[in-house]
Amino acid sequence: MVDLPDLTPPQVHGAARGTAHGAQLQPNPVKPTLAGGRAAVGARRALQSLALSVSAVVLAFGVTALFILLAGKNPLTAYWIMLRGAFGSIDAISFALNKSAPYILAGTGVALCFRAKVINIGAEGQIAIGGICATWVGLHGAAWPGPVLIAASLAAGAVGGACWAGIAAALRIYRGVSEVLSTLMLNFVGLLMVGAVLHASMGEVGAGFPQSPMLSDSAFLPIIWPDSDLHAGILLAIVLSAASYVLLWRTPFGFRLRLIGNSAPAARYAGVSFGRGLFSVMAVAGALAGLAGGIEILGVQYRLIEGFSNGFGFNAVAVALLAALDPLAVIPAGLFFGFVEAGALAMQREIGVPSSLVYVIQGLTMVFVLCAMGFEKRARRV
Repeated sequence: MVDLPDLTPPQVHGAARGTAHGAQLQPNPVKPTLAGGRAAVGARRALQSLALSVSAVVLAFGVTALFILLAGKNPLTAYWIMLRGAFGSIDAISFALNKSAPYILAGTGVALCFRAKVINIGAEGQIAIGGICATWVGLHGAAWPGPVLIAASLAAGAVGGACWAGIAAALRIYRGVSEVLSTLMLNFVGLLMVGAVLHASMGEVGAGFPQSPMLSDSAFLPIIWPDSDLHAGILLAIVLSAASYVLLWRTPFGFRLRLIGNSAPAARYAGVSFGRGLFSVMAVAGALAGLAGGIEILGVQYRLIEGFSNGFGFNAVAVALLAALDPLAVIPAGLFFGFVEAGALAMQREIGVPSSLVYVIQGLTMVFVLCAMGFEKRARRV
């Protein structure tokens, strides 16, 4: 008879010997080692994602420098003015932070969807619907106390965005329509609805531009920095982005999303409903985008204006990709987009470099991030 090798872990032998001599069992060192290994892997991946994002930004600025040279300007001078325009004064910083808040909120929602392999590119329309709903409550609740009115308006914006995203989710679940197509088309419908309501009952009579009446002062978001325009929206965006990180990595809901995104067959085997997960994550993303629309109305515009969303939703995709789909990393990514846009205005004003170059920087950043992600994925397969 062939003797089988002893497959008992060494720790078990040691424990048995210790027990035989009356000694107490020692803690198993395997679990801390595994935990430490997971932490090391997580830290290494975080550093890789950071390096990827920084490299993409550097390459984007490098290529954009060539366009600045072709325009007959000095790239170093242009970038210095951009830096000074973004950080040179309290007003500039306030403007950039206010710009960043919608990017952070919408980008967080897109990142959550992409984690579940749900391609939601409809944040633009969700922001537009959120702005409509927040404005409607703000106009009709002008007699309410300020805190109640602000909370109700923001909640209405979040509900409106969630319902708008729910349309795309329902089309995917019940009719098999790809969410890529439905969210893209709903963007244009949402933007057209802003114009429709402004030409109807929500429009200001006699205004030369499609806009609603001004909201009452009690509906304005509170200013958090004296003698500036910096409103509380940036704090709300940071808090919700951090909460989304906890939701993704520390809750059963987040585990189900990641399971669906990593392996749909494994999710089905584990009893996780794809339809329920799709609808849930789309609703959360839509609520965040709708809240971004409400913040833009209550904190910056103070009324509904046609085109107020300003490309926030489309750029949110780039923000999410730059953050490597990490809700917590969306915060610096959104701040980067906000400060770059603020600095680009100063660059155009002082030396005549078109501020539209900021879109070149944003677009190239997304292209380089996607290329790096593709190379990384191919390297893993090899």
